[in-house]
Amino acid sequence: MIQILKLQGTDKRLYQLVGPLVMNPKVLQYNNGYPFKTGEQFVWYIAVEKRKVAGFIPLDLRKKGHIINNYYAGPEGHNETIGTLLDAIVADEGESTLPLLAVVQTPHQHLFAQKGFEVIKSWKLYIKMQKIQ
Repeated sequence: MIQILKLQGTDKRLYQLVGPLVMNPKVLQYNNGYPFKTGEQFVWYIAVEKRKVAGFIPLDLRKKGHIINNYYAGPEGHNETIGTLLDAIVADEGESTLPLLAVVQTPHQHLFAQKGFEVIKSWKLYIKMQKIQ
């Protein structure tokens, strides 16, 4: 069973949980070489299964919208992990009047579409999507 932890972007536990992953070359390769960022305006959703971090999605809380970008899910249960993380975010964002946007890796478009996101713009490796209210 996947448990979702929700941590502020500067919480010390965040670094303990995701630090080993965000500095792992294989995880960086999964993220097309882009580093993971955080700060006070971020909320991190972290999937934990069997006492191990299975994946995470940082949510950047900006004034004009909340943005999902630079996420990760391990190979075991990959789609389920992303789906469970998205369910938690969508549930939390349900009352928000700001748009929920996502910069999605091309192979994950269908996972976000299943959660009610629609394509706004496409690039070679990424797709910008927005959750439809």
